[in-house]
Amino acid sequence: MRQLAGFAVALLSLPLLFWLQQEVAAEWHEANAYKEQVEETIEFSNPEVTIPMALYDRNGQLFAEEYAEWRDPLPLSEIPLFAKQLFLESEDKGFYEHRGYDVAAIARAFAVNVNSDGLSQGASTITQQVVRMRFLSPEKTYERKFKEILYAAELEKQSTKDEILEMYMNEMYFGNQVYGIGAAATYYFSKPLANLSEAETAFLAAIPNNPSLYDPLKHFDRTKKRQERLLQVLVNNEVLSTEEGKIAQSAPVELRLKQKNSQFPAYHTYVVDELKQLISEKEGFSAQLQTAKDEETRKKIQQSLSERISEVINSGVRIDTSLDPVKQSSVESGISNALGGSGIQSGAAVVDNKSRELISVYGGYGYRKTDFNRSFQAVRQPGSIIKPLLVYAPYLESGPYTENSLIDGSGICIGNFCPENFGRYSYGVSTLKKAFSRSYNTTAVRIFQRVGIEESFAHLAPFGFKHVTEKDHQYTAALGGFENGMTPYEMANAFTSFIDGTFKPARAIRSVKDRQGNVLYQWEDERKEVWSQKTTENIRSMLEETVRTGTASGLRHTTQYTGAKTGTTSHFKDLWVAGLNDNYTAVTWVGYDRPRSLQQESEQKLHLKVFSAALSD
Repeated sequence: MRQLAGFAVALLSLPLLFWLQQEVAAEWHEANAYKEQVEETIEFSNPEVTIPMALYDRNGQLFAEEYAEWRDPLPLSEIPLFAKQLFLESEDKGFYEHRGYDVAAIARAFAVNVNSDGLSQGASTITQQVVRMRFLSPEKTYERKFKEILYAAELEKQSTKDEILEMYMNEMYFGNQVYGIGAAATYYFSKPLANLSEAETAFLAAIPNNPSLYDPLKHFDRTKKRQERLLQVLVNNEVLSTEEGKIAQSAPVELRLKQKNSQFPAYHTYVVDELKQLISEKEGFSAQLQTAKDEETRKKIQQSLSERISEVINSGVRIDTSLDPVKQSSVESGISNALGGSGIQSGAAVVDNKSRELISVYGGYGYRKTDFNRSFQAVRQPGSIIKPLLVYAPYLESGPYTENSLIDGSGICIGNFCPENFGRYSYGVSTLKKAFSRSYNTTAVRIFQRVGIEESFAHLAPFGFKHVTEKDHQYTAALGGFENGMTPYEMANAFTSFIDGTFKPARAIRSVKDRQGNVLYQWEDERKEVWSQKTTENIRSMLEETVRTGTASGLRHTTQYTGAKTGTTSHFKDLWVAGLNDNYTAVTWVGYDRPRSLQQESEQKLHLKVFSAALSD
């Protein structure tokens, strides 16, 4: 009877055994498929990470940082042995012996998880954790866990143990957007990892186990208790003596959080914009955009450029700039005091005459990073400050003329265009110097006509005004009437040509370097002669006369030479001053973001006060 019953059970079990065999075969096939996929197709490339970009002034001092995540990756050789021991002893004691995974630990975890119906028992080696952090999703499933093991085994084949440990030490998350133990040291204690005490290092090591639970900013006591447990692990494993462990556990731990360096946001914003120009120029994107045949092609090039810019910015480059922090502070405070929070805005750019570098900008009253930066983004009609560049200098270049040459200032009409002088005054014959310093419009248009529109605009070409178009090639341009206009930076850049008749673009960036100090990008501009010595001397003299007796009288003198030209657009909507002294070349714009009259402010010479603040030492 027993034999019959056993036979019956065996017979009834055949379908179950067949089903189990099919399931095992399927699992085995899937496992082999994963294995083949990993071994044949997986390539472990470095994932994209955001490493802080650092900006330095002309003295080599850090003044701004750009980052969303704080990272400070270190080579393994620069990570202290004690820091490595903390993680090896507590996370993966057999790291240097296993092949990427620990079979015994997995078995223990599997037994626990079957009973708990979840992955609650830890079994991951450091290699598996690296795979999880860098190459796989964080989901908790057995399929992902199995893939993690295969990836870990393959990673062990493609990388050395030290390389894997270095990845681990630099990828761990320490909460508060901080990644890597080197970054954690500088973020939480404001000093390099090598300078931390054993107590401080162990305190940091307590965080990655659960960055939310052990966030030292919210749960300092919890983090401290876990630190003490980690130190006890080192004592138990004879890395530390009992006495050494007690000393480290009782040592005080005081956080000193890193403050994000964000001085001079207006200059910072300009540097980032110039960096984009530099990358575009040096990597050929600018040339491609100029020759693009259609809009679709342009969009593709722009997309590639944007991706490249992001890649460079996120790689942790160091940008050495020409920023003069003393001058920048002076300009910011001086112009802001002149404006007084009235709602009137200003944009300014200041260039060092000797180096021809952009050393200071003013982005606007109360400027904050990402605000509209009026130093290089405010494109406004230039008014009469365009006259030295587009009218008078080209005229002096065109013949044997000087500042004392006579010119008719009477009324003139060219077609339907009949310019008027300020106050509708009519003038007769005067010298160029007088017409220049008093800003006679009729004289300017007559000179412009004599030189010729195309010849005059050809003299603007070297300065690279971005918003000048063919539509601007008309007589109204002689008085600053442009479709779009210019920015304060562009005008200051062009006015440097009156220092000595030569021109080289005024740059903020001196060099862009990688983390190893290798130069990636730098400008290679050459200084070129754009005005003759005669023209330069005459323009400088007329600018000086404008300050002494003309429309710029009232400017503060701080050096032996000071020359300037004012500009006012229709209905006093824009008040400009452009000029230079022995040390600096500067241009300032004053106005409302939504244009309206500034006639009263013009009469009170607000624009001259703002310019004085930008130009003076």
